[in-house]
Amino acid sequence: MDLKLRDRLVLVTGSTSGIGKGTVKSFLQEGARVIVNGRTEQTVKSAVEELSTYGTVYGIAADVAKAEDCQQLVKQVNEIGSLDVLVNNTGIFEVRPFAEVTDEEWLNYYQVNVLSAARLSRAFLPGMMSRNFGRIINIASEAGIKPYPELIPYGMTKTSLITLSRGLAEVAKGTRVTVNSVLPGPTWTEGFAQFITDLAAEKGQPLDTFITEYFKHDVPTSLIQRYATVEEVADTIVFLASENASAINGAAQRVEGGIIQSIL
Repeated sequence: MDLKLRDRLVLVTGSTSGIGKGTVKSFLQEGARVIVNGRTEQTVKSAVEELSTYGTVYGIAADVAKAEDCQQLVKQVNEIGSLDVLVNNTGIFEVRPFAEVTDEEWLNYYQVNVLSAARLSRAFLPGMMSRNFGRIINIASEAGIKPYPELIPYGMTKTSLITLSRGLAEVAKGTRVTVNSVLPGPTWTEGFAQFITDLAAEKGQPLDTFITEYFKHDVPTSLIQRYATVEEVADTIVFLASENASAINGAAQRVEGGIIQSIL
């Protein structure tokens, strides 16, 4: 299937590892030109070097949680070309009891997970609308619909991204610009794999046993009873960015293996 993404300019924030990095790779394999973003020059350079074998890739270091860094990022993107696809992937999470999360930590969650997406969308949406083509995809989570008590600040920000996506889709109504959110569930990224491997070792369980028990007891509603792969999430993002998905707009696309027990 030709997704008609060849030579499209794509920015994926938080893309030096995990789902973001996998998304860059998937876009490059479709012939798109992709901008990698991370907080440090070193991590960006390393990712660009690794991904350059797949196509035309650029690197811009910027902490998108900071307004001034966002401004510089937007300026550098515009120097490369007109942005066709914005993937707001940057995000943080931490397993913490609700009562222990401070005001400062709440504000940081909001700056990183929500305001970064709002700022960049505000910067690039008008140009997309004037050119009558564009895609904004905000990476939310199943936690935005199915809140977890140990991840309340994270879930709150992901709910905000789902709302932001639908609202921006309404702003762009009647144009060839679409705005959607993607809701991954537990995904086997390199960082998460190390976390789970260490946790299994602490409990003295073989990794396979630990994972089986996790889905049986902690996520029993999962229909696939396994972690999603980075490629499964990335390919969903890339499809939503394609012209083939033009009728999908304002949607919250679930890629969580059926954890959310709902027909919608």
